[in-house]
Amino acid sequence: MTNLVHTRAELAAALDAAPGEIAVVMTMGALHEGHRQLMRVARERSPFVVVTIFVNPLQFGPNEDYEKYPRTLDEDLAACRAEGADVVFAPGRDDVYPYGQPSITMHPGPLGEILEGASRPGHFSGMLTVVEKLLMLTRAGVAYFGEKDFQQLALIRRMARDLELPVEIVGVPTVREGDGLALSSRNGYLSPDQRRSALTLSRALREGAVRRDPASVLAVARKILADEPGVRVDYLELTGPDLGPVPEEGPARLLVAARVGTTRLIDNVPLTLEKNA
Repeated sequence: MTNLVHTRAELAAALDAAPGEIAVVMTMGALHEGHRQLMRVARERSPFVVVTIFVNPLQFGPNEDYEKYPRTLDEDLAACRAEGADVVFAPGRDDVYPYGQPSITMHPGPLGEILEGASRPGHFSGMLTVVEKLLMLTRAGVAYFGEKDFQQLALIRRMARDLELPVEIVGVPTVREGDGLALSSRNGYLSPDQRRSALTLSRALREGAVRRDPASVLAVARKILADEPGVRVDYLELTGPDLGPVPEEGPARLLVAARVGTTRLIDNVPLTLEKNA
């Protein structure tokens, strides 16, 4: 049975009944198959699973979609029950930020200033702040995050390492729809024509990732994106597996962000580089 709680006191009482290590899956609601996969992985590994549903105002910029972000608690709760979550913590703003706008927040450092950080100033500070608070409130020993938001995952791992937080951060591979589009709550904003254009992102990443030298990886992906007039690219970057410099060989990551209509989408794939390929 899934226990829905809204306040810190209710959450604490529910956690007191946990039979072992607590796993957390943090979401902003509007749950889709990607979120459900996180819950399944957590359920397989941990005896007690908490799902948080909170649309965090700190990580939205002034021109972003905080007010129109979908809020579908009834449907989300049904999904959590179907996946066997033990507790759903759906707090209000005052439960997460009881003293109002925090005066001290997490600074993401240089890694938070590139890619999404360059396009969305303040986003990662707000994200890391709420993640740290929710890790403490849920007493999590392990937390699961999707690789679709790869920079977010990398920053959370760095925060846990640098601050020596007693939690394991686990990345779960991106879940895609049958046509290759990475699952996102923002996909619902796309018209049928825009959705067809959006498929260019995953195709560019997929075809770029079969190459083995950095120049070819980027050239192939850039051409595919440039040939689709419905896609306005924000960035296309090849990095190391931790978002550091591109290695001469070995694991790497190819990341893209673009607007299709007014909807901003991100995606990424892992790949392996080879010397003299």
